[in-house]
Amino acid sequence: MDTREPAGEFYQTGSCRRLYPTCEASGVEWLGDIPAHWALKRLRFACDINPRKSEIAGLPPDTEVSFLPMEKIGEDGTYVLDEIRTLDQVWQGYTYFRERDVVVAKITPCFENGKGALFRGLFNGIGFGTTELHVLRANADTCPEFVFHLTRLHLFRHLGNAMMHGTAGQQRVPENFIKDFVAGFPSLSEQRAIAAFLDRETARINALVAKQGRLIALLQEKCAALISHTVTKGLDPNVPMKDSGIPSIGLIPVHWETQRNKHVFEERDERSVAGEEELLSVSHITGVTPRSEKEVYMFMAESMEGYKLCHPGDLVINTMWAWMGALGVTEYEGIVSPSYHVYRLRKEHASEYVPKYLDLLYRTPVYVCEITRHSKGVWTSRLRLYPDSFFDIQTVTPPRTEQIQIVTHVSRQIQRMDELVDKSRQFIGLLQEYRTALISAAATGKIDVREEV
Repeated sequence: MDTREPAGEFYQTGSCRRLYPTCEASGVEWLGDIPAHWALKRLRFACDINPRKSEIAGLPPDTEVSFLPMEKIGEDGTYVLDEIRTLDQVWQGYTYFRERDVVVAKITPCFENGKGALFRGLFNGIGFGTTELHVLRANADTCPEFVFHLTRLHLFRHLGNAMMHGTAGQQRVPENFIKDFVAGFPSLSEQRAIAAFLDRETARINALVAKQGRLIALLQEKCAALISHTVTKGLDPNVPMKDSGIPSIGLIPVHWETQRNKHVFEERDERSVAGEEELLSVSHITGVTPRSEKEVYMFMAESMEGYKLCHPGDLVINTMWAWMGALGVTEYEGIVSPSYHVYRLRKEHASEYVPKYLDLLYRTPVYVCEITRHSKGVWTSRLRLYPDSFFDIQTVTPPRTEQIQIVTHVSRQIQRMDELVDKSRQFIGLLQEYRTALISAAATGKIDVREEV
């Protein structure tokens, strides 16, 4: 089976191969041919754009309404209605909308990412939310669901993006773009048929996407549990066990040892100096700062002076976020900010440890729990792992040969998991492409779905 087919020319196969019998050129470049009985309209003639809240000015100030900040509006048409406010709380400074209104985010990158919704279930039928929304209220001859699907079109987003204006990072889609966007409109009954078809089919696609998302989460959870068990219990399920003396770890193989960190590690505080030296920022290895192209290579300048140097095999710990697992063993020579601590194996113990094993060990939930137990400060806001507390932690120490076996085994499992996750993500990508193509084909008259409803 060619998995690319549904995303590109799905309307030529299966139940979606019906085409309209008579089409004609629309005269709109992006739209192309449309069914002959469809009419071209600007959205301003199909919808009331950004209706005024003065129409509800007569309601009591204590009337309760739904409230939606931008973070409660999804990129797939979903939204969360869990906030209620009174009219007097939201009247000034927020965007007004009502039941069955369509909203589109107008600020970058929310617009490009597809943030928008068709609202149903608003408290008292009224809502207010972020000012960064355009509101489209369908008129009597227009189906709100059809309008919503028009705003989901890839070309709607693409053309709107080209019309954005404003300063960098604060660019917005102007109201006139929404008003002047031209689309093909069939009769109201046909709009409803198209919308019903797309609602049904996109719901099925979204369910498949969600299922794949749950599969990915399950795979990652299972892999994390396997890693945690393997690096703290070993590969032999029949080996005799003993108490490790570490509350978070519990039992370990009887022939394994534990060593207090003050005997294993030493803190390093080598500082960089201003110059033209090109060094790698390794902050991303902790998992809190994602690696990006901008931070990979940094020229040392005055702003970088005082950053800490680290070398391959060093354990790098973010003092403020260690309780969240913000740590890792670096494979690179580079720099980290002064808020990090850098620990290096003492020379007399360097031959006892495989750096990759330490990296796996210290990232396990049980060791993060142990780090949290030794951190000081206020829970979840001001916890810090200071060197004296780090040195008080004990490190599980299997024989070096077992460490190598554990790293090899875990690496294979991670690779296998990554391959499965990649396949799921590729499938999600294909489903999303198919959804985009399906909406485009149905909402622009490239396929006839009236008999599919």
